[in-house]
Order: sequence, then C-alpha cells, then structure tokens
Amino acid sequence: MDKVIGRNYEKDFLTKKLSSNESELIAIIGRRRIGKTFLVRQTYANHINFDMVGLQNGTLHEQLQIFASRLTECTQSKMPLQKPKNWIEAFEQLAAYLNSIKSKKKKVLFFDEFPWISTAKSGFVEAFAHFWNSWASNANIVVIICGSSASWMFNNVINAKGGLHNRLTKLIKLEPFTLSETHEYLKSRKVNLDKYQIVQLYMAMGGVPHYLKEIQAGFSATQNIDTICFSKTGLLNNEYKNLYAALFDHPEKHLEIIEVLAKKWKGFTRNEIIEHSSFSNGGALTKTLNELEKSSFITSYAPFNKKKRESLYRLTDEYSLFYLKFIKNNTSTKKGTWLQLSQKQTYKSWSGYAFESLCLNHVNKIKEKLGISGIYTQEGSFSYKGDSVNKGFQIDLLIDREDKTMNLCEMKFYASEFTLNKQYADALRKKRELLKIESKTKKHIFITLITTYGLIQNQHSLGLVDHIVTLEHLF
Repeated sequence: MDKVIGRNYEKDFLTKKLSSNESELIAIIGRRRIGKTFLVRQTYANHINFDMVGLQNGTLHEQLQIFASRLTECTQSKMPLQKPKNWIEAFEQLAAYLNSIKSKKKKVLFFDEFPWISTAKSGFVEAFAHFWNSWASNANIVVIICGSSASWMFNNVINAKGGLHNRLTKLIKLEPFTLSETHEYLKSRKVNLDKYQIVQLYMAMGGVPHYLKEIQAGFSATQNIDTICFSKTGLLNNEYKNLYAALFDHPEKHLEIIEVLAKKWKGFTRNEIIEHSSFSNGGALTKTLNELEKSSFITSYAPFNKKKRESLYRLTDEYSLFYLKFIKNNTSTKKGTWLQLSQKQTYKSWSGYAFESLCLNHVNKIKEKLGISGIYTQEGSFSYKGDSVNKGFQIDLLIDREDKTMNLCEMKFYASEFTLNKQYADALRKKRELLKIESKTKKHIFITLITTYGLIQNQHSLGLVDHIVTLEHLF
C-alpha cells in the first residue's frame, strides 16, 4: 500500500488527536483528487470504528441504505441491519453501537463526501449536529468529515449558523503537493526524472496526487503530458468540467471567472473582472471569488502601497490554465500533439507565466534561499502604468521585508543558463528606480533573479543582480 507523502503537519495533528482527552470534530476540505480520503485512511488505518462515503446524487433512501450496510459491516452482524427510517434513528443506532465497544482505544468515525450524504430536506445536518452535541462531544471520540464541495462545506459546516455553529475543533485545508513533495511522490512510484522535467509536468498539472499518479516511468515530461492530456482516454483530457462540478453547487459562475482570468497573464482587478464578465459589483462576485481562492484556484495579490480593492486576481491553478490554453480547443488526439504544440510561440508565453505562478506558489522556498525565513514579510505586486517618458511595467513578486529592504523578483523560465543583455539590464535598473520613486519607499531594493539554471555572469549582471534563485532552491 502507498504511503502518505508529505502532509507531515496533517499526519502529526491527526495522530496526536488519538491520545487527547477531548472529543474532536475535524473537517478536511480540498479540491477533488487531492488525497483527503487517502490521508485519513492511512493515518487512522486501524482506528476507524465506522465510516461511510456519500453517494453522489443519491436519494435519502439510498444514503440511509448505505449507512445500514456500513453499520452491518462494522458491527459484524450476521444479519443485515434494518435501514433506519430517518437520520435521527440512524445516529441513535450508531451511538448504541459505539457504546457497545469495550475497547479503551479512542473511537474514530469518518464521513467521506459529507455534502453528498445531505440530500435535500433529509434532515441529515440537523441530525448529525444533534448527534455531536448530545452524545459525541462528550464521548472522547474523533469525528472526521470530508468534502470536495467547498461551497457546501463553508456554508453548512465551517460557517454554520445552526447546531454546528462553532462546533468544529479543527479545519484542515489540504493543498496540492509542493515541488519537493511531487519529487518525493514520483520517486516512491519509481519515476525518476530530473527537476527540469518535473517542473514541466508541474506547470501542466500542478501538485495533485491523483494526476501525478498517471505519470509513467521511463517516459519524458513531454511524452507523459501528451498521453495524459491529449489522448482520448487521458485523465486530464476531460477532467476540467468534472473538477468544478464536484466542488461547487453552481459551477457555471466559477468557470466564468476562471475563463476570464485565463485571458490575461498578469491578472485582473475586481473592476476588470466585472467589465469582462456577467457579474455585477455585489455579494455574488465576492462569494464566488472567495470560494475560488479558498479552493486554491485563484490567488489575490495586494498591490504594494495601494488599497485592497486594487488587488489583482490571478489564475494560479496549473491544470485549469493549461487546459484552457492548450486542451480545450485542441482537436487532435494523435501521438505527438504536445511535442508539436510546445514548439509554438504560445508555449513560450504560457511557460513564462506558468513558471511565474509556480514561483508565487513557492515563496517560502524563495525566502529560505534568501535567508529571510525568520523575517516578517508581505508579498505583493506592483504596477506602474507609465507616462509620456517611461513605459509601464508590472512586478509580479515584490517581497516587502521588515528589515527595511525589499526583493524585486524577476522570474524567467529558460532551458539553459540565463544571460542578461544590456537592454534587459537597463530595464531592470529603470524598474528599480521607478519603484523607489512611485512607491515613495526608503527601503533598499535587492534585485532577485529566479530562473531555471541560474545566470551567466557578465558586465551587465555584475553589480545589478543581488540574488539568484534556481530550480534547485524551489524543491
């Protein structure tokens, strides 16, 4: 059986709860295919006393039948237990079974795809809240609830106003693997690729374990992307709509924003999103943006020295961006499709942006390389619109440090070492100068280059580039 890669904090937290003296109600959220179920089952392998998985689009009758079947298995009853009439009766049966267990080990319950169990007008959430408040909260028990539907989990559990209000003892948001965890995961599956190849894969599909599981040993990143994303039977050829439908109650609005953001590498402000979509400036837009950000599909970056309403929203989910750029309108499923597409100018533009997003998602590793992990920082962007004298520009990653300095980060994806020419060096100096003037900062500004294989030092880079971060440092 596969072991859990990464997730060290989550595994340690869940394990410690087995020896606590209090009941725990823990919600685990995260996008489809991220590994929520695998984490729980591996960590609590020999401790789960009852578990059930909701049936997508199932009826109340079907969900109760699944409950009865699982309770029959867990109690090891020789005769099938009768299906309860409703969820109140179901939880009474569950409490009776748990009371009958004589073991001193802490009991664990696991409800997977919790939102699917809660069919319309079923009373499931109310009955579950009653079960927790009247019995489980005083029974020294761990109850885990998981759900891919972020909007449902936030509305009905995390921000609940009824019987579950403020009852969660912990919320765990499971994020995609980092580059380091991706490398470790692939090695555990005997896939041995160098870091440049892994970055190419990551930029196309992100760190989603179920996607990475499709990668075959003995094939290059280009070959794997070709098979997984462009063949008729490839997992990621048709994953896009299923992904959002599983996460959100009304995914059409979420998809609209995703597809708007995919049109502009540098991101849109809230007002620009309104201009390019059917949304008006109200609560529906706020709610949809929040749900997408909490689900790690988009990221908002507060501009340096500007108001929050001027924040930029960027599409930072690797797979969604790759799908919309290359898969959605592609009609060819022939072998070698990706090899052909990756020779075009569109690929160069996409890879530059995808690498920027990858860097933004690994800021902690960048800070580690810069030796500032222990310094309080704020990460943001900076935009200069330009004037009659100077061209406009945008800095996508500005690390504003508490030690009276800033790192102006430039991110470049190259297949070899990067060479700074005079034109680019002059542009960097101008960026630094205008940043200082326009932001009115008195902080010292370090120019930091983040690139694949580093920098070839020459007369243009010496005395200008203060720090160099490479792929090695992002892992």
